[in-house]
Amino acid sequence: MKTKYFSKALLPLAITLMLGTTNVVASVLVQCPGDRNENAHLNNGDRTVLAGEGLTPEEIANIKCMHLASGDGFATLGDGSTSYIFGFSDLTGLPTRRQDQKEAALQAGMLAAQWPAPTIDVDEGNELYLTLTNVGMLMRPDLFDPHTVHVHGFPEAGYVFDGIPDASISINMGASLTYYYKFNDPGTYMYHCHVEAAEHMQMGMLGNLYVKPNQNGTSIEYPAGSGKNYTQFAYNDGDGATGYDVDYPIQLGSFDSAFHIASETVQPLPFALMKDDYAMINGRGYPDTVDPRTQDFPPALGSGANPSNPAANLKTTQAVSSLVTADPGQRVLLRVSNLNITRFYTLQSLGLPMQVVGKDAKLLRGPDGKDLFYSTNSVTLGGGESYDVILDTTGTSSGDTFFLYAANLNYLSNGTEELGGMMTEIRIN
Repeated sequence: MKTKYFSKALLPLAITLMLGTTNVVASVLVQCPGDRNENAHLNNGDRTVLAGEGLTPEEIANIKCMHLASGDGFATLGDGSTSYIFGFSDLTGLPTRRQDQKEAALQAGMLAAQWPAPTIDVDEGNELYLTLTNVGMLMRPDLFDPHTVHVHGFPEAGYVFDGIPDASISINMGASLTYYYKFNDPGTYMYHCHVEAAEHMQMGMLGNLYVKPNQNGTSIEYPAGSGKNYTQFAYNDGDGATGYDVDYPIQLGSFDSAFHIASETVQPLPFALMKDDYAMINGRGYPDTVDPRTQDFPPALGSGANPSNPAANLKTTQAVSSLVTADPGQRVLLRVSNLNITRFYTLQSLGLPMQVVGKDAKLLRGPDGKDLFYSTNSVTLGGGESYDVILDTTGTSSGDTFFLYAANLNYLSNGTEELGGMMTEIRIN
């Protein structure tokens, strides 16, 4: 009989197998300039070290660091069932200089996979040192899959950091690699594991990434003479045309539940028969999409990695709410992306027209400077595509609710349930 969770009686053995050798533990290495305790977080002391090395305050401010783990875990689907997943989790802030700290970081990453992966939110000009540590698959100790980070559509500083295993480095279990990125181009991107991409992406190794432009912080009136000023923008537009008040990531995706069950129960994986039956936004199906909770959603399954302290086992697996809120008259930027490997999706908004201002991290503007923006009530995305869409809530009233949902009505379901799926709400405060 299939059991949903790994037997706690086997956990000490699994952890011993994954942490038991000095070589595996010692291979966890976080690299971040000036970071003295290797926690991927720069404090004032670390910045003093960098200043002593001759870096300017601007150069120091542009250095960002992050530490991700790759492993497995569970997600809660829209009908309340659970699904086995692969994914990334955020270990930023955990020191790793000492051996006992390395072990603690590895255990923190076990069975902590998040869907979607932790959001990477940076500014134009930032240099990101992103360390990925492969903590292995606690539920599938027979798997020794390597993992990578691939930023889709992004011009890499070097191909070694691109994450495609044919021509760059992939990270084996118990090892770490630090990627380097220089973000010169603002826009909406996404990232995923590129090892055995069809499997690892289907299993949930997908995340949001967006780069904010240097124009942010400059007050620009738009339209001219309207009296409305914006300090946040989707792109360096020069005239405020992409100005917005609030922004939200909207990543479309879906799961083939049979494929996930086969992976959990060590059965042959039916790649050719892959047919997704759970459509999601940011890793949740409606009505979970409108649950405002982030760090405590869903009710934690618990990894069992520390049986003597159950409270330490709690893991947040789906930390990105898709509830969109705005005040009347505000402009809302939706950073829409699709990383699904089997489906095109059409996302529709009725009552609030969409103004499309960017596509695949490029401002829609011609070589002569003319705006190529257009208004619509739906956008269709294939795998690997992104749109920057602005909703103008002028004319709405407090208490109004609008729906953002898949125009493909068969995706408005959670498995065999009638309701749910790829839908969320836009609520006017």
